[in-house]
Formats: sequence, structure tokens, C-alpha cells
Amino acid sequence: MSSISTPRENHILAALPDADYVRMLPHLEQVSMPVESVVYEADRPLGYLYFPTTCIISLFHVLESGASAEFAVTGNEGMVGISLFMGGTSMPSEARVQIAGSAYRLKTNILKRELTLNCKLQHLGLRYIQILITHMAQTAVCNRHHNLEQQLCRWLLLRLDRLPNSDLTITQEQIANDLGVRRESVTEAAGKLQWERLIQYKRGHISVLDRKKLENRVCECYALQKREFDRLLA
Repeated sequence: MSSISTPRENHILAALPDADYVRMLPHLEQVSMPVESVVYEADRPLGYLYFPTTCIISLFHVLESGASAEFAVTGNEGMVGISLFMGGTSMPSEARVQIAGSAYRLKTNILKRELTLNCKLQHLGLRYIQILITHMAQTAVCNRHHNLEQQLCRWLLLRLDRLPNSDLTITQEQIANDLGVRRESVTEAAGKLQWERLIQYKRGHISVLDRKKLENRVCECYALQKREFDRLLA
């Protein structure tokens, strides 16, 4: 494993009543999630529902040209494979690991059984789906109306919320792919934040030096997404 974790590190699993959690526990399989590993592919059947604990998973669409853009990110606050909750079997998007770590996964047939027995899991899952819908809508608005520097601040803060420290191992090319922009544009925006000592960037590694200033620079999209999570799942 790339890191040691327990299922309770996932917020949804941690919120389950003890009886439901104990019943599910033997069926929760811990899996290592290396960087860039594929969690699911577009239009392919989903075999598992994933509960991240220490990894971060990026959800994105890929165009025929090969260009891609992220529309949501999931860490220990949520789950990956939400179409299974809604009665579907696949997604038109892709999911890949962006920050390495661990997750727990539950087979589809066990999930179906749990949804008939476990009202709390169903309740938490639907609330998380509402959060994810808000996240996707706000991402679309942000990409349309806010400048790249604000988008980069939001991108950084969303990941810091899901990590135990202020350091990220990621390349500017990966960030550019997530935001759907050129790498040179990310280099320029990151350079401004570094010059103002909000972040420190070395090849493949970003350290946030002043989170408060970063929050002051970000657009209102980040606060709205965080407020919705606190309202529904905190």
C-alpha cells in the first residue's frame, strides 16, 4: 500500500451507524491508488464504488482531439462511481488518481444489498451527489467567468482541503490538463503567486506558504462549494 489508512478516514463511512459499518467492513477492500491509475473509463461498466481515504481522484471529460478538462475532484469527503447509486452502470466521463494514496472499494452487488438495508448510506450518498452537482455547476461558471489565477487558487484550495499538509506533488502540465488551458498559462499564473509568496513551486512540487492570502485571492466559487459541503455533510 502507498499509505496506511482505515475506512473511517472516509467521511461517508465515518458517518455510518456502527451496526451498518460493521456489516459492511468485511466487504471493504483496501486498494493502493498510484498516480495516474484509472479508476474507471468512459462508458465502461463499473464494478466497484470507491471511498477514497488518502488519495485524490480527478473526474474529467476527454474530447475526440485528446484534450481534457476536470469537472470535479473527490477525496476523503466522498465516493467515486456515483452512477451506481443512481441505478446506472457506467459514466460518460473518466476518473484517474491525481494524488497517490489509498481507497476502499465495495463491489457493485454488495452495494445494491446495502442500499436496501442501509438507509443512512443511501441518505449520505444522495447528499454527496448534491454536493458533486454543485461542484460541477460551479466549475463550469468559474471556467467561464473567472481568470486563470483565480481558477488556480480554487484548484489548489480544493486539494488542500483533502490533504493532511500543504504540499502537493504535481506537474504544471497536469494542472493545465485539469483546467483545460496551455501549460504556459499555468506557468505564468503560478509565477505570480510565487512572486507574492503565496506558494513555492519547484519542478513537480507545490508548497502553499500562505493559505489565508490564497483564500483572499480566490473567486467566490470556492467559498460556495465549501459552504455547501459544510451544510450537507460536515
